Amino acid sequence: MSSLKFGTSGLRGLVTDLVGWPSYAYARAFFRSVSVDGSRRQVVIGRDLRDSSPGIAETVASAAAAAGFEAIDCGALPTPALALEAMRRGAYAVMVTGSHIPEDRNGLKFYRPDGEITKDDEIAILAALGDITLIGQVPTSATATPEPHAVERYHRRYSDAFSPETLKGMRIAVYQQSSVARDLMTELLASFGANFEPIGRSDTFVPIDTEAHRPEDIAFIAKVMASGDYDALVTTDGDADRPLVADGAGRIVRGDVLGLITARFLGIDAVVVPVTAGSALERSGGFSQVVRTKVGSPYVIAGMEQAKAAGAGAVAGFEANGGFLLGSDITIGGQNLGALPTRDAMLPILATLTAAQQAGTSLADLVASLDVGEMASDRLPNTPSEQSSAFLGQLGDESFRAQFLRPIGSPHEVDQQDGIRIGLDGGRTIHFRASGNAPELRCYAEAKSAQDAQALVRWGLTAAAASMSEQTGPSR
Repeated sequence: MSSLKFGTSGLRGLVTDLVGWPSYAYARAFFRSVSVDGSRRQVVIGRDLRDSSPGIAETVASAAAAAGFEAIDCGALPTPALALEAMRRGAYAVMVTGSHIPEDRNGLKFYRPDGEITKDDEIAILAALGDITLIGQVPTSATATPEPHAVERYHRRYSDAFSPETLKGMRIAVYQQSSVARDLMTELLASFGANFEPIGRSDTFVPIDTEAHRPEDIAFIAKVMASGDYDALVTTDGDADRPLVADGAGRIVRGDVLGLITARFLGIDAVVVPVTAGSALERSGGFSQVVRTKVGSPYVIAGMEQAKAAGAGAVAGFEANGGFLLGSDITIGGQNLGALPTRDAMLPILATLTAAQQAGTSLADLVASLDVGEMASDRLPNTPSEQSSAFLGQLGDESFRAQFLRPIGSPHEVDQQDGIRIGLDGGRTIHFRASGNAPELRCYAEAKSAQDAQALVRWGLTAAAASMSEQTGPSR
């Protein structure tokens, strides 16, 4: 059985299940599903820095040629940069990336000329697979026209919007690892006057998850920042659509807090966030409207469209992983910044650092002033979807839920929009959901202190694992 499936953002699965004919078939299905809408028959193709990505990108180009599309090779670049190029050209786009998941997995992100595909588009792609799914041989690689300036245009998007010397004097560590934006980050920071130092560049892929941080990443960041030489550390996940920012003490700033700071800095009116974002958003954000959705950028984008249709002013969305989606054109210091309704890492990095700089305070003090509480998250890897589904189904039962949660408190309000998010006494929450990108069960918790939030997550994952083990028996 193939591991390939659509998750919260694109098609994902094991490299062994994706390379060759499967990636050709899904790309052909995408082109088949959109080739009747009359748009320009051109596709821009990009990739991250995984070893498997160049070959898969060549296969996508072959599928484009077979479908009668002109293939434009943008090389290795951030996903939002590829989306921006597609919008500029009025073209389609395919990004070869597994984002933050390990290197033995990869994926495809599909874009229409106006932005990310929707869940309805995913259904159309699956329907278009038809007899393409039969095993076949990939045609000889097609020649794609190189496009060397897409990254430059993405760079210019921000260098034109933010004033020169915006970050003058800030000391920033740039954790380069294997992010496709590792050089772009240093170039942008230099253009804004920051004092930066590239660190941790890697020739092998590093799966940076900006939401469920690996212990080794937390330890590395803490060690780097313990020197006191830097005001902040910045990095991104593999395809640079999710940011990671740490303050001067090495504390990683939550992704939804980066989104909150960015939205306030930009003067956003209505924000759209998934249910995993902190509940303090409504209390501390100062927005006219907060809309909550299922986890996944397609749902956030749909929510932004609904907010705009309802008459909201400037609209944006962000996720708990920090990815920021700008749904409206806005103005920064008299300069226009056009809408880019796909997850982006550079905007929240730049906006957050600039907000701290303009406030004349440290990043840590800026975050503390928001009084957003503390959140934690982690996951049970290698948890088959059927086990996660069975557990979540049990947790949906009121009687089981009360018994399961008895060691930590009494459940109050329950949100089953995506997994099960449960309110507990003392302003705490615990949330279980199956990942849409990998076979794992995720747990999120919110409390007044980081220690309490982390304790809730540890308890939640341990208790969930025990419950699933009881259900599957000793053979698990």
